[in-house]
Amino acid sequence: MKINLADTIRAFRKARSLTQQQLADALGVTVGAVYKWEANLSAPDLTLLVELADLFDTSVDVLLGYHVKSSKQADTAARLRECLQSRDMDGLAEAEKALLRYPNCFDIVYQSAMLYYLFGLMSNDEPRLLRSIELMERAIPLLGQNTDPKISEISITYDMAVAYSELGEEEKALELLKSNNPRGINDDVIGQSLAAFCNRPEEAVEYLSTALVSVSAMMIRIVIGFMNVYFKRDDYASGASILKLALDYFAGLKAEGKSNLFDKPCAAFYAGLAHAQLELGRPDEARDSLLAAKKLAEEFDHAPDYSAGSLRFVSAVKQQTAFDSLGGTAAETAAKTINSLENGSLSRMWEEIQNEG
Repeated sequence: MKINLADTIRAFRKARSLTQQQLADALGVTVGAVYKWEANLSAPDLTLLVELADLFDTSVDVLLGYHVKSSKQADTAARLRECLQSRDMDGLAEAEKALLRYPNCFDIVYQSAMLYYLFGLMSNDEPRLLRSIELMERAIPLLGQNTDPKISEISITYDMAVAYSELGEEEKALELLKSNNPRGINDDVIGQSLAAFCNRPEEAVEYLSTALVSVSAMMIRIVIGFMNVYFKRDDYASGASILKLALDYFAGLKAEGKSNLFDKPCAAFYAGLAHAQLELGRPDEARDSLLAAKKLAEEFDHAPDYSAGSLRFVSAVKQQTAFDSLGGTAAETAAKTINSLENGSLSRMWEEIQNEG
């Protein structure tokens, strides 16, 4: 095996913006000692290694930075992933053997945690769920070894919260979700839990409201993405279908007689729908869609409202407003979309409708 202690100490120190002097002061050693460690002229003793690992919030194995030349560890982790995917319960026994052999390998600890998590959820098995939580807690300090961008402390704590919820410990679950909730990523689950299990509906409303706004904004991006995919494939039927789905969804969020922050993208969706309908040989439907785009844009531009409170079902959202690059007005958004589609017939039809007054 290869050990890179000098490089690892230097990397951890710089990642925490510490000077050699600051690290020396924290450990009660001389700055010369730290210099020698990083120059690979000497190494800290075992006690200092443990203190370093604790200071850097990692394990001694990670701090040593060694790489096992044998492929057995990687093969074992791959086998645990296979057991997880195939739902092979024999994987639990294999996980325990692997944990004994590789107790500080992130892949082994994490995949073992996921196996206990899966089978604990499937059968509401308390010991397995508790074991999964224990292993997830062990995995977090080992995240420095992780190479999967989809796995993070946020994803791990989310799974821990689900396990706690399954065990009936809703307050522990909520504490984890709230403390690991950047940009409201867990708002939907927090709101659901507050309303369904904690009998705190008023608190739930705020989280559910922000979640509804977030998922709606996400839907806009998804629909725009699919629209571009389908149009580039010349699959105008699928493009029209997903645009109609989005328009139906956002129509359900409109409060009667009120404009809202999603009217601008909906004007663009109507324009995109008209393009698809023209390509499908349905000019009358395309004209109706452009008329709908014009009507929606005029209503919004007459009394624009970018606040989240303009939506149905949404309340108690603190100062949440929308920002977009679609255009200054809804009319500009529709026109910008039409220009981008480079469809002469669509542009002429839009100009005719605009000139009708």
